[in-house]
Amino acid sequence: MSLNKINVRNWVLVVMILAAAATRFFSLGEQTAWSNFTPVGAIAMFGGTYFTNKYKAYLVPLITLFISDIFVTYSYTGEFTLFYNGFIWVYICFVAMVFIGSLIKTVNVNTVLLGSLAGVLIHWLVTDIEPWLGGTLYNKDITGYYQSLIAAIPFEKNLLLGNLVFGAVLYGGFELAKSKFTILKSQKELAY
Repeated sequence: MSLNKINVRNWVLVVMILAAAATRFFSLGEQTAWSNFTPVGAIAMFGGTYFTNKYKAYLVPLITLFISDIFVTYSYTGEFTLFYNGFIWVYICFVAMVFIGSLIKTVNVNTVLLGSLAGVLIHWLVTDIEPWLGGTLYNKDITGYYQSLIAAIPFEKNLLLGNLVFGAVLYGGFELAKSKFTILKSQKELAY
């Protein structure tokens, strides 16, 4: 089979996403000051930016997140669980991050930084709905939502740091690889 029949670009993207996702398992089982410092936001944006097929842009990062979530949840609970409390809010946020990534047409520090900030802001505002409305820690009024948002700041700070660090590695690594290997460029890039 020739390289023309294999989409090397897509395989490289998948391998990079899987390698980044594997870092989720480095410190399992404990809540630490680094909780939520993960590659998942960067993976979602990266997939949205580079997969030319939009189904793959959404499916590859979300399936990777789903599978890794099963094992991460197991490390905390000792049970294999497909869906945890609030998972729908989390996945809505990562779908939004893939969309944000798809809006990045020119990859540079500014676009990745703005995308990371937007993704974390969405994650912060949306994922704190579950602990506010579905939990017992917070009042069910607007002050309870504010309390939930404030309690989430350390986790969102770590998500932002994760987006920036893993975003720099993923975006920077792929841009560098594209500059060295023409086969990694999209058809649109090759047309220029």
